Amino acid sequence: MKPDVDDPSVMISTDQLETRLGDNRLCIIDLSKTEHFAQGHIPGASHLDYASLVDGRKPAPGQLPSRARLEQLASRLALHETRFVVACDDEGGGRAARLLWTLHVLGHRNCSVLDGGMTAWRGEDRRLTTQAAPYTATSFQLSTLDHTPIATREYILSHLEDKRVALLDVRTPEEYAGTKQLSARSGHIPGAVNLNWLETIDHDNHLQLKPKAVLAKMLANRGIRPTQEVITYCQTHHRSAHSWMVLKYMGYHSVRGYPGSWSEWGNDPETPIQLNSQNRS
Repeated sequence: MKPDVDDPSVMISTDQLETRLGDNRLCIIDLSKTEHFAQGHIPGASHLDYASLVDGRKPAPGQLPSRARLEQLASRLALHETRFVVACDDEGGGRAARLLWTLHVLGHRNCSVLDGGMTAWRGEDRRLTTQAAPYTATSFQLSTLDHTPIATREYILSHLEDKRVALLDVRTPEEYAGTKQLSARSGHIPGAVNLNWLETIDHDNHLQLKPKAVLAKMLANRGIRPTQEVITYCQTHHRSAHSWMVLKYMGYHSVRGYPGSWSEWGNDPETPIQLNSQNRS
């Protein structure tokens, strides 16, 4: 599915979105909590439950949903090459970024995340409504998936020694070090560097992204280079979807998200892990 513009930005500002309100090609999807959406949302926005973006089954609930569910999602959004999808949420962009990543997997590039989401929109006193947008679902049949945004367990295992590939663990430092355990095993994928996704968000500016110069320094300090392919992961590819988006926003051309993330890797007794700077099988 080709977009109607070349490489549209993965981010859109509140100013830019407000100027496009009323455009019949615009599709605003709000992944905020249901009660927050009901209290007020951007005019024309529709609500989407985050659960529709993930498989939900343990041990790796963040895996992509089934083909049938992906078709339902595409139908729900009435996807078409001219349809510009803007995703937002009320939690700093993690849910919205997961929708963006999913749309890229579906081959739809005409999409962006609202910088700062509903926190910025409300904080800037922009227009809100409680009126539900009309439902415009269509029938959508999925031909093929675009696998270039996806990293699988097998893909990572085959690239652990590849210096052209960088692993970015965006969990908390405690999860990365293994002192906080959320799976059968703790630690991180060997060779991965840590950048807590929350560090990229400006909590004093309506949860918008920090300036590009600041983000570039964060990445450079961790040895993450634009010439590399970068794979992001967290626990369920929620936080790491946001980091995938940040890297795309920063101009990194080859970025993959690992939907299995640590919930798959850490629960697999056969995958290698690194803990306290030592590899463990």
